[in-house]
Amino acid sequence: MGTNNDQPSIEPRFLPAGDTALVVEYGETVDPLINRRVRQLAAAVDANRLAGIIDLVPTMRSLMIHYDPLVLSQAALIDAVTPLIAATPDLSGIARRWRIPVCYEGDCAPDMAVVAEALSMTPQAVIDRHTAADLEVFMMGFLPGFPYLGLLPEIFDLPRRPEPRVKVPPRSISVAARQTTIYTIESPGGWHLIGRTPIDFYDPDRAEPILVTAGDSVRFEAVSTTAYQAIRQAVVAGTHDLQCEIINE
Repeated sequence: MGTNNDQPSIEPRFLPAGDTALVVEYGETVDPLINRRVRQLAAAVDANRLAGIIDLVPTMRSLMIHYDPLVLSQAALIDAVTPLIAATPDLSGIARRWRIPVCYEGDCAPDMAVVAEALSMTPQAVIDRHTAADLEVFMMGFLPGFPYLGLLPEIFDLPRRPEPRVKVPPRSISVAARQTTIYTIESPGGWHLIGRTPIDFYDPDRAEPILVTAGDSVRFEAVSTTAYQAIRQAVVAGTHDLQCEIINE
């Protein structure tokens, strides 16, 4: 996961967000180290247990702190957070690495041909690059259990689709801007769909409804349409053994 020695030197900015929230922003670049810095600050603020803080919302490059202005003033909050920025905890240690099957064929990958052409690659080359490395979960958002993962190789720096879809099937794997997302429920969406996983990243009936969390890593593994269907049947039946490795870094 990296250590404090790996952190970027960028100084964050404090940005008021109305009367009840403060944003600590680390620049405008999507970068794994900056994202890690945000998560470290969130962990430090949470551990500090400052009275008046209601919620912490880490994003790609910023941390939004919701607070009760009747308990905590914005100036006092900034004074409390400032020393934590330089003394954030190391998040290395126990982590989870997920292996997620993905079908990159047929109806599961409606945008594969368009993406391959845009990248001047064959569909198989797109699959090979997409499954080549562990991707870190930067943040959760947009939909319940919806993860943003990255960074993909620079060649995947694609803009979103010119016209978003009205309905994206659940469990769709998408790419844009060197990131990958998984649509957890049917919803509108403007990212390029290159695959679908039989695994539910969000299941309200599961003991832990949300599968992954920020800081986890995911390695995608290509499976055939036949294997996808078999795994999906096992998932629905509750008999699929999902591969998750607990690692120490």
